Amino acid sequence: MTHRVLGTDLTVSSVGLGCMGFSHAYGAPTEEGEAVRAIRSACEMGYTLFDTAEVYGTQDDPHANERLVGKALADVRDKVQIVSKFGIRFDKSSPEVNKPVIPDARPAVIRASVEGSLKRLGTDHIDLYFQHRIDPDVEPEVVAEVMADLIREGKILYWGISEANEDYLRRAHAVCPVTAVENRYSMMARQYETLFPVLEELHIGLVAFSPMANGLLSGAYGKDAKFDPQLDYRSNMPQFTEQAAEQNRQLLQLLADLAAQKKATPAQISLAWMLCKKPWIVPIPGTRKPERMRENAGAADISLTADEVAALDNALDTIPMSEVFGGSRIVK
Repeated sequence: MTHRVLGTDLTVSSVGLGCMGFSHAYGAPTEEGEAVRAIRSACEMGYTLFDTAEVYGTQDDPHANERLVGKALADVRDKVQIVSKFGIRFDKSSPEVNKPVIPDARPAVIRASVEGSLKRLGTDHIDLYFQHRIDPDVEPEVVAEVMADLIREGKILYWGISEANEDYLRRAHAVCPVTAVENRYSMMARQYETLFPVLEELHIGLVAFSPMANGLLSGAYGKDAKFDPQLDYRSNMPQFTEQAAEQNRQLLQLLADLAAQKKATPAQISLAWMLCKKPWIVPIPGTRKPERMRENAGAADISLTADEVAALDNALDTIPMSEVFGGSRIVK
C-alpha cells in the first residue's frame, strides 16, 4: 500500500477502510470475532486509516462500532490512524430505516463525546476527529476553539469537518487549522469538486466517503438486488431501484470497459479515478470482506493519466445516471 499526506503532515494509507458497515446501516451486524479478524487482515494488507464514529452502532449497542475498531486495532495502535466523529445523534423516534440526523456541536457535548470515544476505542488519543455534520446553531469558530483545546490536551491529533462548505471551512480553519474534510464523493456525486480549489489553497485533504456510491460502482449489484428494509440503508437508496439499473447501465459499462483495458475491476477504476485526480484525496470504501479489501487496496497501484481522468470526467458529465443517495435527512 502506498501512502498519502492529509493536510500538512498526517501520513495515511492511500486507501482507508470505512468500518461503519460492520455494525451499522448495511444489514445485520457482523459477528464480533469475524469483524475483528477482517479489520486485522486490512492492517496486514497495509491499510493504516480506519474510520468509525460514535453513532455507528447496533440496535442493542448504539456505540458498537467504536468498541469493535478499538478492540481490533489494540495490538497495532501505534501503526494506524483512527478516525472518529462527533456532533450528531439519530432521531430514534423516526420509523425510517435511514433515521434523520440531529446535529449538536455545543462545546459541552463535544467534550462528552471525545471522552466517550476515547474510552470505547481504548486509546489515549484520536488521530483525526471529524465534526460529523455542521450544526447551524453553533458558530464554526466555537467548534474550532474546542478542537484547538483538545489538540493542546493531546486527546486528538488532527481535526476535520464532514460535509463541509467553503464559508464554514474557512472560518473554522482560521481558528484551528483543518487537516481534512470528509465529504461524499464518487463518480455519481461530484458536487464537492467546487471545493477543490479551496482545499488546495488551504492545504486540506479530502477523505472521500461512499466513493463507490454505496457499492453500486463495484458492479456487484444488479437490478434484482434485495436489501433488508429494517436494517439496510440501501433498501431506500435511489441508485438501487429497478429503474436505476437501466439508467446506470452506460455508466457501469464505461467502468467495465476501462477495467478490462487496465486489467482491473470496476471498483478499482472508480477509486483510481479519484486517486489519480488529486494527491490529497484518500477514499475510504467500506467492506466486511477481506477479498474486497484487497481489491480496493489494489486501486492505489493503478495509474490513470491526466488525459484518461479528463476523459472520464467528460463522460460523467454527459452520460445518463440515476439519482444517488445524498445522506441522512438533517433535522433540528
